[in-house]
Amino acid sequence: MTSVKEFRVEREPTATTTGRGRFAFTDDYSVFDWGQMPDQIPDKGRSLCTMGAFNFELLEDEGVPTHYRGVGPDAVPLAEADDAPRELAIDLVQVPDLPFEDGTYDYDAYHAAAGDNYLIPLEIVFRNTVPVGSSLRSRGDPSDYGVDYDSWPDETVQLPEPVVEFSTKYEEQDRYLDRAAADRIAGAADIDALDDLARTVNRVVTEQASRTGFVHEDGKIECLYDDGTIAVADVVGTFDENRFAYDRQEVSKEVVRQYYKRAHPEWVEAVSEAKAEADERGVADWRELCSVSPDPLPSSVVDAVAEMYAAGANAYTAEAWFDAPRIDDAVDAVRNL
Repeated sequence: MTSVKEFRVEREPTATTTGRGRFAFTDDYSVFDWGQMPDQIPDKGRSLCTMGAFNFELLEDEGVPTHYRGVGPDAVPLAEADDAPRELAIDLVQVPDLPFEDGTYDYDAYHAAAGDNYLIPLEIVFRNTVPVGSSLRSRGDPSDYGVDYDSWPDETVQLPEPVVEFSTKYEEQDRYLDRAAADRIAGAADIDALDDLARTVNRVVTEQASRTGFVHEDGKIECLYDDGTIAVADVVGTFDENRFAYDRQEVSKEVVRQYYKRAHPEWVEAVSEAKAEADERGVADWRELCSVSPDPLPSSVVDAVAEMYAAGANAYTAEAWFDAPRIDDAVDAVRNL
C-alpha cells in the first residue's frame, strides 16, 4: 500500500462494516515517487508514528472524525505508550483495484466495487506558503492566489489564505485536478466537505506548529467515506506528509529531496525523463523506463536526517520521546547538507 509503512489487516472491511488494522512504520524513505530507497533512516518510522498519533488526538479534540484507534499492540492513547510507538491502530474501509487500460484509469469501476465504504482516491493538498520549486507556481500566477507580485519571486511566498488543491492518489504519477474532475473521482463523497476538512486539519497542525516554534508550510490528507461520513485516514502532520520549517530551515522529507537534487542530479533528471516517457507511451509504470538508480545516502547524511526526524518529533510534541539533540542543533546539522 505504501513504500514506508507496512499495512496489516486484522479484520477485513466489508461493503457494510469497517475493518480493523494497523500501520507499522518502517525506517524506509521515498523521494520523487521512487518507492523504497536503497538504505534506511534510523528511528524515522517511530518519529512519524509518534507525530501522526499526536496529531490524530489533536483532531479528535476538535471533533474531527478519523480512522485512528490508538498506538501499539493494545491501541492505547499516545500518553499511555511506554516508548515512541511504531504501530498505529486504525479502522479500515474497502480499497478496490483501480483498473488502467488504454492509457486511462477507470474510476467508475473503482466506485462500482467500493459502494458506500471506501478510501477516497484523492489526496487533498493544503498550502500556506509557496516555496521556490513549488508546483503551484507552474499552475498559476501570483495574482491567482491573492499575492501582489507580477511574477513569482525567487523566495518563499506567504499566502494570504490557505490554498486547497486535489490530486490523484492511486495513479502511478500524481496529477492535479480541477474541482470538477476531483468531484467525479471522489464518488459519493462531497467535494466541499473534503475542502472544509482539509482546512480544519491545516488549521490544527498550523496552530500546533506555531506553538512549538515551527512554521507549517504545506501538507496533505487522505480521507475515507463510510455510509455518508467522511473521516481523515492514512497519517497526518508528519515530516513526510507535510513541510515544516524551523528557523528558516526545512524540517521535512524535503531535506532529502534537495540533497539528491544537489548530489545526484543525474538520477533526478532520469526520473523526470522516465515519467515524461511513460506519459507519452500511455503506460502506468514509469520506473521500468528509468535508466538510473539512486545511490544510498552517505552515513553522515543519514545520521543528520535521523536526528532531524527525532529532534523534530520531540519538539513538535513537546515531549522527549527520543534521545536526540536539541531541535536547534539538529536543524543546524541539516542546513548545509
